[in-house]
Amino acid sequence: MPDRSHALTPEALNMMDTIARTGSFAAAARELGKVPSALTYNVRQLEEALDVLLFDRSSRQARLTAAGTELLHEGRRLLHEMDAVANRVRRVASGWETQLSISVEDIVSVPTVFELVQAFCEVRASPDDREGPATRLRLRSDVMTGTWEALITGQVDLALGVSHQHINPGGIELRPLGEVPFVFCMAPRHALAAAAGPLTDAELVHHRAVAVADTAQRLTPATVNLLPGQDVLTVPTMRAKLEALLRNLGCGFLPEPLARTHLEAGTLVQRDTARAATVASMHYAWRAERGGTLGLGRALQWWLAQLESPTTRRALLERHAGPLD
Repeated sequence: MPDRSHALTPEALNMMDTIARTGSFAAAARELGKVPSALTYNVRQLEEALDVLLFDRSSRQARLTAAGTELLHEGRRLLHEMDAVANRVRRVASGWETQLSISVEDIVSVPTVFELVQAFCEVRASPDDREGPATRLRLRSDVMTGTWEALITGQVDLALGVSHQHINPGGIELRPLGEVPFVFCMAPRHALAAAAGPLTDAELVHHRAVAVADTAQRLTPATVNLLPGQDVLTVPTMRAKLEALLRNLGCGFLPEPLARTHLEAGTLVQRDTARAATVASMHYAWRAERGGTLGLGRALQWWLAQLESPTTRRALLERHAGPLD
């Protein structure tokens, strides 16, 4: 009996597909350039290796048994996967990375990131290329120091939204993304909403603050605008913080672009504080190779080329809702 591990070859699977598609052994033999007796012998060898009947011999037509139908279904799937692997190998050989990992800081615009993802997936190396880049994208969301940590520890290749204040261990390229002003907000029914004048720390300490947790695991997590002894509700994302503020669960600073529509609608109220206005200077950074960008994979080069556009950088920091004017 033939070894079943060697029986399920691409040729055998293609043979099954051709017989099922043409409806007869004779038609399949003509298409495959074989004589019918040779094709019949090949089918019997496959049946012996798998110890099943693949075709109903009581009919003149090539009728699949239940086992044959299952093999046809799985065989077609395997053939498609093998074609996909072969295509990916060819495209990787042309300079595309197998995978590109990107850390997206929590305050970066999600719609804009996915517009870039969509554009990347539609990239064609040539007019005849129908499959786009070979690179698989892996996105992750990080907060504050966690974004920088993901980059310097090699967990990602590109980071969108990092501070320039971190110590560069070497091998990291940093470019300005833009500045993001923060505004102090609360729900209209919050106790501080009607307070007059800039809010002092002495007033704020008696009211719960909503804070987003830094995702850093190895580096020291950052703590921003929290007072000793103040009650704190810690949430995982800036959008969760927005939801908490809308529900009057506390007060806190939000990126102005994220808060803008709610401030205009009156569902949030902005108040000045005695502290200096908070403006975050954001950057994008990547793991560099010798030889500058010429030594980088084509996928990372594509993303860096998009980030050279001032419109794209502005959209990444400002366009959280609706089109960017």
